[in-house]
Order: sequence, then C-alpha cells, then structure tokens
Amino acid sequence: MADYQALFAAANQAVIDALGPAPDDVDRPVALRDSDDLAGRIDHTLLKADATQAAIETLCAEARENGFASVCVNTRWVPLAAESLTGSDVMVCTVVGFPLGAMSRRAKAAETAIAVEEGADEVDMVLDIGGLLSGDLASVYEDMVAVVDAARPKPVKVILETSMLDDEQKAIACLLAVRAGLAYVKTSTGFGGGGATAADIALMRAAVGDELGVKASGAIRTREDAETMIAAGADRVGASASVAIVAGTATDDGGGGY
Repeated sequence: MADYQALFAAANQAVIDALGPAPDDVDRPVALRDSDDLAGRIDHTLLKADATQAAIETLCAEARENGFASVCVNTRWVPLAAESLTGSDVMVCTVVGFPLGAMSRRAKAAETAIAVEEGADEVDMVLDIGGLLSGDLASVYEDMVAVVDAARPKPVKVILETSMLDDEQKAIACLLAVRAGLAYVKTSTGFGGGGATAADIALMRAAVGDELGVKASGAIRTREDAETMIAAGADRVGASASVAIVAGTATDDGGGGY
C-alpha cells in the first residue's frame, strides 16, 4: 500500500491555507455505495455528441435488463431517460459542466437545477480544472458547493480529470470535495486524454476515506478492468461497454473515451 502521509499533509495544508480549518460536520447527500454484483456498481454511460433518441432508449432498456446502477447521459436526454426508467430501480445520472469544467459557476448551478427538476437522480460535475491548476482553491471549492446546493437532495460526484493533475492536486481536489458535501469523487470524463488507473483510485480512496464514494471512469472496457478498479477502492464504475463487461465478453480495443 502506498504511503501517502507526506502527500496528504501537503494537500491538507494547502486546503487549510485557502479555506481555514475544516468544519466539524458537512451536510452530505447519500449516494448508492454497495451492490451484491458487478452490474449494480455500473453507471451505463452514453455521453457522445452523436447519441440519438433511439440510442438512449436502447441504453435504458439495457440498464433495466441488466440491473445497472444508473444510466449516465447528457442533460439533453434526462427527461427521456427518466421516462424510460419509470418503475425500475435504475437511476438517471447526468453530467454538468461537461466535459471541460470551464463554464461559469452560475451556469453549472443552473444546469444542475434544471437536470434535477427534469428527473436526474445523480449529478456528475466536472471540476474547475483550470482553477485548481491556477491555485485558486477557494474558487474551486465554491464551484463545488454551488452545484451541491443546486442538486439537493440529490447527490453529486465531482470528476477530477486525473490525467491532467499531479498527485498533490488530486489529493487537494479530494479534500475539497469532502468539505464541499460531494457524495463521490470520480476519475475522468473519458474526453480528456486519459482514463481511470488503479493507482489513482487507490489515492482517491485513501484521500476521502469512507466519507465519500469513488467512481472509476474512462478506458474501462473489460470485466477485468472493472474488477481491478473495484479492488483498488472504487464503489462505482462508469462504462459504455457495460453489457459486454458483465457478460465477460468485452475486449480492450484500445479506443478512447468510455
């Protein structure tokens, strides 16, 4: 097991310098963390720009049939997904500030509020990556809080885009998420040039402890990939090849994205 003591000490000090001491308690919406099988840990995902109504309907039907935790779709498709999944246990997950995380705080909050109103059960927001890389931790934190507040009582995951961050920045983002009331930290958009790694999942799990869930996403294409992420500490997995993953028939084609 990696020794993160010095890394986390530096990250924690950076957060304290930006925000002051940590609060005693954080109001954190609860999100699904456990499942008896692999399917129940998967967010069945379709986030491509060329997704059609028929493709979203197929995604939802597959999620019902296989018992996936959720479907993850762009906000444009939330009403259709919510209608398609009525009467099932499958949740509707959506993404905001996707895939760059570079829109304004007010825009992210507005997109979140509309998505929840239209039927989203979970929201995956993209971190203000540029703000973090600029060292503006207070702004990054407020960005998270704005989305968490707009989504209440629905839980929010924050996508770190780990391939763009060094380990200390990943740790800082995780600690900010703990403070801001996030329910999950998540590795990747699948559109940022890199996906989940077991090393990043282990770091994120160590950073948030048991307070938050950890979601692995991006470049998860086989059952072995998914099981490796879960063994490293992931509670949830985002994938587009979900049906083949649970069947054990998926192969790693080396493609990008989900």
